[in-house]
Amino acid sequence: MNLFRTKSIEHSLADADEPGHGLKRTLTTWDLMIMGIAVAVGAGIFSVGAKAAAHHAGPAVTISFVLAAITCALAIMCYAEFATAIPVTGSAYVFTYATVGELLAWIIGWNLILELLMAASVIAKYWGIYLSNFFEAVNLDIPSNFALGPVTVFWGPLVVVTVFTFILVMGTKLAARINNVFTLIKIGIVLFVIVVGFFYVKAENYQPFVPPSQPAVVTDSSWQVQPFLSLLTGADPAIYGFVGIVSGAALVFFAFIGFDVVATSAEEVKNPSKTLPRGIFAGLAVVTVLYILVTLAVTGMVSYKDLAQVDDPSLSTAFSLVGAEWAVVIISLGSLIGLTTVIMVLLMGLARVMMAMSRDGLLPRGLSKTSDRHATPARTQILSGVFVAILAGFTPVELLSEMINIGTLSAFVMVSIGILVLRHKRPDLKPAFRVPFGPVIPVLSAVLCIYLMLNLATLTWVFFAVWVAIGLVFYFSYGHWNSRLRREEAAGITQTVPANLG
Repeated sequence: MNLFRTKSIEHSLADADEPGHGLKRTLTTWDLMIMGIAVAVGAGIFSVGAKAAAHHAGPAVTISFVLAAITCALAIMCYAEFATAIPVTGSAYVFTYATVGELLAWIIGWNLILELLMAASVIAKYWGIYLSNFFEAVNLDIPSNFALGPVTVFWGPLVVVTVFTFILVMGTKLAARINNVFTLIKIGIVLFVIVVGFFYVKAENYQPFVPPSQPAVVTDSSWQVQPFLSLLTGADPAIYGFVGIVSGAALVFFAFIGFDVVATSAEEVKNPSKTLPRGIFAGLAVVTVLYILVTLAVTGMVSYKDLAQVDDPSLSTAFSLVGAEWAVVIISLGSLIGLTTVIMVLLMGLARVMMAMSRDGLLPRGLSKTSDRHATPARTQILSGVFVAILAGFTPVELLSEMINIGTLSAFVMVSIGILVLRHKRPDLKPAFRVPFGPVIPVLSAVLCIYLMLNLATLTWVFFAVWVAIGLVFYFSYGHWNSRLRREEAAGITQTVPANLG
């Protein structure tokens, strides 16, 4: 039983050219940049910064964002090198399959499904909540849910997921155009909120910029919310100070998860060797600047201590505390528009990861069939939409939202390690983008990602272990036996690897 068979790059490229299973290259640098901004600038920009400031880092949450952005940038460099060497759909799953082997590729693909499925479901759920808040802000009495027998149905998530699933089936370029319009609108709203917020900033609210560390409040279930690293080392849970900055970075990392999703579109990008790195890094730069400005505005408008007195602090909380209630309507509209594009990009990424795994036989092969008319993965797109709609419309999916971060970070770790393996196994490859400074950045990226993972809640690790266990059961009962590579090996078919691709 060969659990670590690898799939050659040439095999992946050949699969992408297979009739009925390939995608059309239509995306430009601008499309990728906007896609990254679209998926990263969502609910997080209106809420996660305030939460991290209140309960983790105080005004130093700005440093938390910088740390998270640096960690993301290091990992994205590795993604860019991989994507220019293997410009096919599937992102970290495909990269791992080409370097470390099938079993670990399955685990990463399974974790990506977790990340994207949960992220799309959580965001769709919150889209419905923000829609309800917007209706209230403009005095419209429209219920957000209705009873279907014993089940409560939230209609907002069902509508938004259905609409964007249809758009994505119709074509990636059409989806990109709609995404561009919505993203530019929400960037304008974010900039407006930032400018207005700075009029309420008071310098004394930044003092102390790094609040002194203090013990976290202990509850009966504290082990569940305690960072896993604290549980392993026996250190007392703490907030603020250096520990708070790091735990804040682990929390706000959610804001940067979109950039690995952009890499899943490599097969649909024009001239990917140049377009992918430019689009991804430009989007990351814009997002980082926006998040830093928002956190500076929030922590300057009100003291982090005042934010900590609120159960669920957000950007709206800061404006309410300074008496600018009118801004809440604009923030609600911005949140609604912001979440719309996030849902679309996450749905697209989920379908493409499933498509890549289906091509390899680890999921049912028929799922990778593309639409003859639109050259989109219609089957996986519709299936993804159905799963997300059910979770968002019928379940309290927000309970599992922290699992999104651990799924993303685990993929980042494997991609960072995979770069070193790829360079060792295939020194003949000459990707258009290469991570600088030899092995330093990939190793640093892996270490930082692991460190952030260890700062996630212990209960998140428990859920994560259960998810991986379920995935392993599926792999050994279906994926391993239906693997295309396994069947080709059994039939005596060998993968062709040329001596030089340079």
